[in-house]
Amino acid sequence: MDYKNAGVDIEAGYKSVELMKEHIKKTMRPEVLTNIGGFSGAFSMERFKNMEKPTLVSGTDGVGTKLKLAFIMDKHDTIGIDCVAMCVNDIACAGGEPLFFLDYIACGKNYPEKIATIVKGVTDGCVQSDAALIGGETAEMPGFYPEDEYDLAGFAVGIVDEKDMITGKDLKAGDVLIGVASSGVHSNGFSLVRKIFEMTKESLETYYDELGTTLGEALLAPTKIYVKTLRSVKEAGIRVKACSHITGGGFYENIPRMLKENTVAVVKKDSYPVPPIFKLMQKTGNVEDQMMYNTYNMGLGLVFAVDADKAEAAVAAVKAAGETAYIVGSIEEGEKGIILK
Repeated sequence: MDYKNAGVDIEAGYKSVELMKEHIKKTMRPEVLTNIGGFSGAFSMERFKNMEKPTLVSGTDGVGTKLKLAFIMDKHDTIGIDCVAMCVNDIACAGGEPLFFLDYIACGKNYPEKIATIVKGVTDGCVQSDAALIGGETAEMPGFYPEDEYDLAGFAVGIVDEKDMITGKDLKAGDVLIGVASSGVHSNGFSLVRKIFEMTKESLETYYDELGTTLGEALLAPTKIYVKTLRSVKEAGIRVKACSHITGGGFYENIPRMLKENTVAVVKKDSYPVPPIFKLMQKTGNVEDQMMYNTYNMGLGLVFAVDADKAEAAVAAVKAAGETAYIVGSIEEGEKGIILK
């Protein structure tokens, strides 16, 4: 008896690492001091020593049951972008610049080519957010996961000068809310998605005219990464006063998280187009409007607040970063929360 007969192929692990390396190279930053394959990753802070009060910000998350769709479709090249996005968008919402990322893949059986494809998606996400992939772990766990399934999670660290943190403390009535378009469902609410639609390869490969693609392709569209979007706004000289990444819990849970006491966010539902995938989900599953906005991003993956006289410039800065933004509402005095009109 040996480890391989017990279900763990060490050689497959070595091959996975070798296949990953060509992708990981794309994410390297000058501050990275170690090579992939060591026991830890090292990152120099020398470049940031001139900040008045350098402050580390971090985020960790997984992809959730969206992975189930990747298994059915046998499509694993973009799921890593979702993993990175869920971590670095949270860092960006605090005003931070992501520095580095680490991933964790647990699988029933290590298929090196599949693992490398997953990691390619992770590196694509890192490139989009200017984060270095400095380490990770692939754990082969036979008997715990089915052979063809895996879980994917990640962890990111970023930095911000304390004076530049986005905290919401200076919000006031009259500030304007800017919403930035999502790519679709992103990485939340898939337990409900899997109840609405039949989760078979045939169902997911069904083409819908209103989507302009198959159902599976629409649902697997990777989460938008907003790091460069918020950087563009900052470089345009616009101060983001509060910011929310619209994830699980939708509008009702996430937007209030960016507010200070005695402020309420008023969002106009007709101020931007709701993508067809959400309309199809709501119709097919007979889901109430309130539940949709309490579960999904409904087409806005990011919402942030700026002074009213900076709103149009903020929309232009988002456009300059290659994304689409809308003026979707305002801040008013009232009990902390959100009002949808």
